[in-house]
Amino acid sequence: MAAHVANRKAQLEVYMLVRDLAVCQSINEKHCNCRCFPEHKLPENVIATTDAKTALLGSDYCLHAVPVQFSSSFLEGIVDYVDPGLPFISLSKGLELNTLRMMSQIIPQSLRNPRQPFVALSGPSFALELMNKLPTAMVVASKDKKLANSVQQLLSSDQLRISSSSDVTGVEIAGALKNVLAIAAGIVEGMNLGNNSMAALVAQGCSEIRWLATKMGAKPTTITGLSGTGDIMLTCFVNLSRNRTVGVRLGSGQKLEDILNSMNQVAEGVSTAGAVIALAQKYKVKMPVLTAVARIIDNELTPTKAVLELMNLPQVEEV
Repeated sequence: MAAHVANRKAQLEVYMLVRDLAVCQSINEKHCNCRCFPEHKLPENVIATTDAKTALLGSDYCLHAVPVQFSSSFLEGIVDYVDPGLPFISLSKGLELNTLRMMSQIIPQSLRNPRQPFVALSGPSFALELMNKLPTAMVVASKDKKLANSVQQLLSSDQLRISSSSDVTGVEIAGALKNVLAIAAGIVEGMNLGNNSMAALVAQGCSEIRWLATKMGAKPTTITGLSGTGDIMLTCFVNLSRNRTVGVRLGSGQKLEDILNSMNQVAEGVSTAGAVIALAQKYKVKMPVLTAVARIIDNELTPTKAVLELMNLPQVEEV
């Protein structure tokens, strides 16, 4: 996203706050993120820093891409440099494991400012394809319509079409739970259960996300839109998905610990799965596919037993 924004206007200074000094030097000296995108040249107006004060003071917007489970502690560490009027555009998808908080709650609470401007950005958007400037569409969601429109203008380009929404809950819940569904889709792939199984499972998972999201106050149309169905299809069916890859490896018999130890990026669905059971209980929603993923991750259930359980559920009327 830093590269995307910087490419739009050469006169913008886009600061990237990074942790790794070697990555910071690589971006500033070679205009390349040597760890994530070694083949791609970054715009020269992307400036990396490891200093939060340098990155944040005087900024017009902050794009937040820290994984959900680490966001609270990260934000508490930078609170002194955050202007109370600085809009946060959240790219992080998931639910905080113990609290069940979404990013729209984590960001203002961690920054100790209930009025911190907030926007959720979501939709089908693999980073590699964005870096290759391939076209896609995303949605920005905010309770503040004026802010949503300004972020729309900031991010829209020939390669990126941006819609706006006021349904922050729907966009965030869809973005979080699609990662869990992608693990389920990967398990089906890893077990070689076929295309019919895959389609049936993803359709059921979409329904479960809709049932929960609407109970939480979301609009059903959000779940069938870019941040729902759009992102679900991408994450469930394409090999670039980290969460789907975790599922494929689980389905083929590998242990979760070994899978996670071999990955250098975060698969948000693994943590979010733990929150699904609590949410299903809290809102009294039956979510057999998504809760089965949580039970597989917790070693309560094997993928084979999960399939048998799901296939033996009572026959019901579709809703």
